[in-house]
Amino acid sequence: MRPRAPRPPANRAPGAALAALFLALLPALALGDDAAQDGAVPVFTNDIEASLVRAIVGLRESGLRRAIGEIDVALAKTPNFRLGHLIKGDLLMARAGNPVAFGHPLSAKPSPSVMPLQDEARARLRRYLDAPPRDSLPLPILQLSPGQRHVLLVDTTRSRLFVFENRDGEPRYVTDFYISLGKRGVEKRREGDQKTPLGVYTIVSSKKKLPDLYGPGAFPISYPNEWDRLQKRNGHGIWLHGTPSETYSRPPLATDGCVALTNDDLGRLARYVDVGLTPVVIASGVKWVAPDRLRASRAAFLASFERWRADWESLDTDRYLSHYAADFRGDGKDLAAWGAHKRKVNAGKSWVKVGVSDLSILGDPDGEDLLVVTFTQDYRSSNLQNRTVKRQYWLHDQGHWRVVFETVLPS
Repeated sequence: MRPRAPRPPANRAPGAALAALFLALLPALALGDDAAQDGAVPVFTNDIEASLVRAIVGLRESGLRRAIGEIDVALAKTPNFRLGHLIKGDLLMARAGNPVAFGHPLSAKPSPSVMPLQDEARARLRRYLDAPPRDSLPLPILQLSPGQRHVLLVDTTRSRLFVFENRDGEPRYVTDFYISLGKRGVEKRREGDQKTPLGVYTIVSSKKKLPDLYGPGAFPISYPNEWDRLQKRNGHGIWLHGTPSETYSRPPLATDGCVALTNDDLGRLARYVDVGLTPVVIASGVKWVAPDRLRASRAAFLASFERWRADWESLDTDRYLSHYAADFRGDGKDLAAWGAHKRKVNAGKSWVKVGVSDLSILGDPDGEDLLVVTFTQDYRSSNLQNRTVKRQYWLHDQGHWRVVFETVLPS
């Protein structure tokens, strides 16, 4: 009589099968068979998300019973977590070998009500199974001014908002949150297109006592900014806000263009926000680089910025204008008008000194080689002194950094 094969532990086999189906939803991650068991899962940034990820990732090792227990922990804290209910239902159905939400063959199209929740599961899992490289920094954040205690980076391809603190001008990772974006994606261009803008913005106010759609509050940002208006983009009312009370979270593409967080995460985010000071960089496909690479990029730009400042002080108008792009615009002037104005001004001066402080350098997602530079300018000359806050957009073109837009910000 042939010996009977050992019976697998209860719930282990269907758990392993369902784990494979969950992970099959993440083809873009190119995960290997051991991806969920390599012990490299980063520290969780949210208890609810931790339970969800542990339930899915641990299916193969711990089985259905443990996974259901993890989901029950999340649902006990947030009974309005729709994705959690969907996953628990699939785990229960898996006991009978018939999961319905994540168990269909990849060729079968899930129902319209399930697809957005599958997208949320992908986004949340990706944060832990395909995180940015450890010890890397986001290339768009080259330098922060002393007054910018934190910067918020929205990586739209990851459905994630990252918080960095200012450590001597460099970004230092603090935490991150799952987010929802516009129903039609990103690159907002007009009012009502239901897209989230890409660009460098500032949190301009804080709102409370809003309709339930926005959760407990909101932080409006400065869309459209100067560059948006130059590119003839319009629209208004882009906020970082919360979630309706009927649900814990929303799918990745679910707003009319705003950035939405869970209400708990919005409360956590508030501690890092200084109205009027905190920048918000919204980018699609953030480049994460080694610290040395970021410092080298910053040093290369600062060398060009210093030459611009020194050439202004020289009163050599041709040298000064060599730092401006052919399609420059600034305060209603093109390059020809700007040059004529500067020649006239310089003709009446015997000396000029330009001091720069509070320098912020952030990459604008509208172009890989476009930087948003904001600083306090102390201008002194033989017949005039003033102190202003200036913003410039610098474009790297044909091996040179040149100013493509410049304006004085309202005080």
